[in-house]
Formats: sequence, C-alpha cells, structure tokens
Amino acid sequence: MALDSSLGPMSRKEAILTRREVEGMIADGKKIIIVDGNVLKVDPWLKYHPGGDKSILHVVGRDATDEVNALHSPDALQRMAAFQIGRVEGRWHNFLPPIQGGIFRPHRDQEQQLDDFAAHAESDQDTASESASVPDSPVFDPVDPSDAPRSRYRKTPWLHESSSTSSFSSAESFGPDDSPKLSFLDARTQQELDLDLKKYPALDSATQDDIIRRYRQLNQVIQAQGLYQCHYTDYLIELSRYLLLFALCLLFLRLGWYASSGLFLGLFWHQLVFTAHDAGHMGITHNFVYDTVIGVVVADFLGGLSLGWWKRSHNVHHIVTNSPEHDPDIEHVPFFAISHRFFESLRSTFYDRVMIYDGFARFAVRYQHLLYYPVLLLGRFNLYILSWEHLWRGLGPRKGPAWWHRWFEIAGHVFFWLWFGYGILYRTIPDARSRFIFVMVSHMVTGPLHLQITLSHFAMSTADLGIHESFPQKMLRTTMDVDCPEWLDFVHGGLQFQAIHHLYPRIPRHNLRKTQKLVQSFCNEVGIPYALYGFVDGNKQVVGRLADVARQAAILAQCQKTVANGGAHIRR
Repeated sequence: MALDSSLGPMSRKEAILTRREVEGMIADGKKIIIVDGNVLKVDPWLKYHPGGDKSILHVVGRDATDEVNALHSPDALQRMAAFQIGRVEGRWHNFLPPIQGGIFRPHRDQEQQLDDFAAHAESDQDTASESASVPDSPVFDPVDPSDAPRSRYRKTPWLHESSSTSSFSSAESFGPDDSPKLSFLDARTQQELDLDLKKYPALDSATQDDIIRRYRQLNQVIQAQGLYQCHYTDYLIELSRYLLLFALCLLFLRLGWYASSGLFLGLFWHQLVFTAHDAGHMGITHNFVYDTVIGVVVADFLGGLSLGWWKRSHNVHHIVTNSPEHDPDIEHVPFFAISHRFFESLRSTFYDRVMIYDGFARFAVRYQHLLYYPVLLLGRFNLYILSWEHLWRGLGPRKGPAWWHRWFEIAGHVFFWLWFGYGILYRTIPDARSRFIFVMVSHMVTGPLHLQITLSHFAMSTADLGIHESFPQKMLRTTMDVDCPEWLDFVHGGLQFQAIHHLYPRIPRHNLRKTQKLVQSFCNEVGIPYALYGFVDGNKQVVGRLADVARQAAILAQCQKTVANGGAHIRR
C-alpha cells in the first residue's frame, strides 16, 4: 500500500502498512521497528540515541515492544511518537535484523516480479544480459561475506516465512566435502539447540504470545506494588558506606600503609559501580538528566571509567544476551571462549572486527578454566582501555539531548587522573615499588566485580533459537540468578538478581529481592526454568562451562592434527 500524500500527518501515522511494505523499506536501508503495533522509522534518531546506535540496529524489523519498554522511561516512550509512520494489523512476524545477517527484498509490485522471473526463465542471453533483466535482490544474488556477520551456517530464505533468516537457528546437513572442523562444530551446535528446545517452552506463536501476555501482566503488578519507586534512604546508607571506605583509604595512605590503602580504594570502586549501574538504567531518579549526571560523577569522576561506553555496550547486551557474534559482554577472545562457536573467528557486530581464533587464543582457551580467576583480577585495566577508546573516537552521540555527555565525561577523566594519578600516585606515594603495590592491590580488589558480572551469563545458553523466541524467554534462558543471604546484598550490589534485572532493568536494585518471588511465580506459570544457584555452585557452573569448551578446543585441535597427518576423515 502506498501512502497517500494528501493524507494529513495524523492520518499518515495511522496508515496500515503490510509486512511486505515494511520489508521493502528495510531493504532500502531504512531502520524500521515495531512498538505496540506502531511502525517507527528511527533513522534520524540513530546518531542521537544516548544508548548508542547498535542497540537500535539489533531490533530493526522486529516487534521490539518489550525491549523498548524495558529499557526506556515513560517520557522517552512518548517522544517516540514523532517517528511513527504507520501501523500494522495483527500479530507481527519478526524479521532477522540486517546487522545479524537478515536479507530483505526490495518492495515491487507482485505482477512486475512475476514478469521479471518469467523473462529471466525464458532468456537465453549471456550472464550479463540475464542479470540486467532481473531486479537485484539479496535473496538470489551472492552476498559479499564482508558485508554480513561472519558465520558458516547456511541461510535458507524459506525457513522463517520471510526472506530474512537466522544465521544458525536451524542446523542443516553437510556434504562429504565439508571439513572436519565444520562437522565437529556443527554437531555441537545441534546438540545445544536440541537441549534448549527440549528444556524451554515451544516457539510456536500461541505459546510465545502467552508468555509475552503474562510478562506484561507481571509488569503491571510490579508497578502497582510500587517496586519501580526508589527509596532514597537506601542510597543514604550506600553513601555512608562509600564515605567510610574512602576515608579508610586516605587514613592508611597518610599512615604509609599503601597496600591497606589500596585495598579500601578498591572496595570503594567496587561499591561505586553498583550505583553507576543503577544510574545508567535510570533506576534512581528515573530522570534522564539527573541519573546521567549521577552516573558520570560516580563512574568517570570517581572511578575513571566511561558511563557512555558502558551504556552503549550494556544496552546491546540486554537485547542480544549471550549471542557470540553480537553480545560484547561475552566477547573475550583470546582469553575466554564460552562457546565453541568462537573457534570460527567470528565477526563481532559490536566491535566491527573479527575475533581471531589464532595460536595464542587456542593456547589460552585450552587453559581458560585455570586462568579464569587470575584474568578477572586484571579486568579493570581493560575497562580503562575501552573507556578511552569510546571517548577518543567519539562513539557516543555528538548531537541531540546527549551531546554534552562526551565532554562531561572527558572532564570527569581529567579530574580522576588529577586526584588519583597525580594527587595520590605521584605526590603522595614516595617510591615506584609502593606505587606498584598500591595500583595492583586497588585494581585487583575489584576482581570480584568482574566475577559477579560473568557469573550470571558464562554458564548459560549461547544457542540462538531464532526470531520467534520472546524477549522474556530469551532473557531467562541466557541469565542466572545467584542465591545469597539478604545481609550480603550490599556485597553483590543487585548483580545477584541478573535474571530479574534483565526482565525489568529499571527496577531499583534495592527492590529486586522483593520482585524475585513474583518472577519465580511467573516462571512456574509459563514453564520457563528459573536458574538460581548459590555463589559456590554458580562458580562451579561457570568453571565447568569453561572447562567443557576447553576440552572441545583440545578435541578439535586433535581432529585437525589427525586429518593433517593423513588420518581418517572425521564425520559428524
């Protein structure tokens, strides 16, 4: 249906668009998402989005109602009406977003397409003439591998009632010419898919729609119980803890006990991250400007890390959780690989680079279960690098409501290195040895934070069940919670409730424990397993996953060595 230019602005926004028309617009490069039945063309917003462009690109062509509602304030949702260009009727059937390898057909009249195909079938001209008589379409024309995420899994346009398909949600048979590497890895992928398909609810529309309906009803219950409201007395207690830890740092620094001083500074940083996380999700004041200022002061001025980098990365993580090609929170090659799929040197759509599985990676991954804790102790140094890259390259928005974030953050980093680098390290600590001890202790003490972050995801599924899986099911399938006594909540900072947090990211962390029973009841109603482990058992699960992938890496290396030496061809 073509939009009538004579219609008024409101009429055009209410015009009914077909799925085929939406596909054609996406094929033309437009960024279309569906929210509450409204068709939004968000191209103008990409460079202004405070959460970064990648999080938007991962929902192009999808019904992103739950993702958008989960991550945005009511005010932001109201402003999205400016991008509406129409509506859709009935249940929307998702496309695979282009950033994930989705293929889209340009919108042409059906009769013209039939004429083109008939002409193509009857043509006996040379290849150049044939290509001129058929409209260019990525469905039929070869795709340049450099333009799509690197994946060996074959795409079949007819699997999902669309020209867009999942890169590996359906396993296919391989011919005798396929290499042992592909056969071995594909068999493993199929095992993981089969396991998840048996363990979790069916992917048919009726089942997934029921999950979505109950998930939204639960959100209404949470709102009615006031669990989105922040109790500021909780943050007064947090502030008191921060002041105590920093005061102890300064006290021992004055006494010349540099290791002890570094210990308390590390604990101070460890606790600060929890508040920065809350502010990044607008979980404190629920006001975009106020929470941004709080988050930047805490993360940049006091911690030397970039809140803008974190938001850009973390929003993507919340949408494509545990996806090897797309989720930056699990892309740690060459040090860690939580899935055998990293053996393929996948291309990261977040970092826009290939994660090369080279000789160093093959060595490190084979021992990753032993290196896990030592590497985490050095994790904060990597966060500095990622933060500097984000600010130096200007990866955040430079215009729009978040134009000032980059400059505010740069000021925060200057302030941080003045008080920490110059004031403490250079002016206060007298010698290189003491400075080294202070830096290493203060940074390694934050290692448990990286453990808490990885604990919730490293042991969970990395399989892709395709475009029909609902948002709540995917979040619960890829995230675990950690059980601990209530009096230890301040140590975990809400990160022990990651499954609940992924379902409802804007709930203040001090209310997550109250929300837990509601989520458990929801899981029981819809038949989704709720992953809950004690801290020790959770660690065992993660180390066990790392050891399992390490064994797969060793088996693959042995298979390749055997074949290279003229051994028998390895089949599936």
